[in-house]
Amino acid sequence: MNKKEILEIRKQFTPANCAITRICGCYVDHEKNKKLESKDAFLSLPEEEAFKYFDIFKKTLSGTVGKNMLNMEFPIDAEMPGGTQEFLLKLRNSKLEDDMLLEEFYDKVIATYEYAENYYIILIHAMYDIPGKGSDDLEMFDASDEVYEYLLMSICPVSLSKAGLCYNAEDNRIEDRIRDWIVDMPDKGFLFPAFNDRGTDLHSVLYYTKKSSELQPEMIDQLLGAKMPMSADDQKETFQMIIEDTLGEDGDYETVRNIHETLNDLIEEHKEEPEPLALDKIEMRKVFEQSGVDTEKMENFDRNFEENAGEKATLLASNIAETKKFNIETPDVVIKVNPDRADLIETRIIDGRQCLVIPVDDHIEVNGINVRTMKRQDNSDREEMSELPEE
Repeated sequence: MNKKEILEIRKQFTPANCAITRICGCYVDHEKNKKLESKDAFLSLPEEEAFKYFDIFKKTLSGTVGKNMLNMEFPIDAEMPGGTQEFLLKLRNSKLEDDMLLEEFYDKVIATYEYAENYYIILIHAMYDIPGKGSDDLEMFDASDEVYEYLLMSICPVSLSKAGLCYNAEDNRIEDRIRDWIVDMPDKGFLFPAFNDRGTDLHSVLYYTKKSSELQPEMIDQLLGAKMPMSADDQKETFQMIIEDTLGEDGDYETVRNIHETLNDLIEEHKEEPEPLALDKIEMRKVFEQSGVDTEKMENFDRNFEENAGEKATLLASNIAETKKFNIETPDVVIKVNPDRADLIETRIIDGRQCLVIPVDDHIEVNGINVRTMKRQDNSDREEMSELPEE
């Protein structure tokens, strides 16, 4: 699913567009005991309660595609009789009215979801009458020819509110506040089937994780049975290894900076595209070549890529590039640079030592205090450039 398709489903979570037929929930304590189960027609919920659920469902379809929202496909064995896909289809087709299927689903989640505290499993069934679209990309609500029937699950941590004082309006006094158990925004979730090409894709599922570094592979494998892609953190680490293996021990600052700038330029060029920019081995090779990596070092690039990522792997540019920061670190110094002005940093050999050279203008601050760059020497009005040794 791309950004447009995810947004189209998110738009349903409003009173005017609501396509949710049924909502079920299971409250689980820290010892994995089911403390509460509920089953309701969604439209029967009080308005204020429904709005709170809308917020949770929207959050389950939020974040960055490829980082927080992962498109996963079912392998062939998962689609065989008795496989995880068949179970999810039965659950969807039951419209959440089969108590035995619901219990089995909750048991699967509880057995595989790793969380030490209380949490709330929310599962909804919805039927979206997909409007057709004309050549001008405008929706034609009277031209629908497909209904997208789906499940959305959200797992929300439940935490005790903070202790404190509050104002009791009835008694007109300040008193100790009653601590409540609060349902937080979701930590994990999924949408099944996926909504690809504005239609039902029974072979795929969209998985949500609040933290890209905590995918919980066991739950993905046992509950969904889908093929898990490389996480955003793993992609970044893999990319760093490809750079280090390709450049070798003598990798220089300018080349690494050029790779950073080339990637950011590509991201900027594709920012209006609904699909995230994915780079395979051939496209990544072009990035390195355009960044000025020596021809000699590029001779082993294909092998380095395959050993670290895999022959047919793709890396999302948004996962491996730093668009909001550009940091240079030594054991004792950290330099934070505007990513658009990484060219301000130069490398030079001064007195036989490698140095990072930073040109500065008349404005420089030290802990918020305006200072001059350094003392003037020999009555010269020229200000020297500040030099930081590179370890």
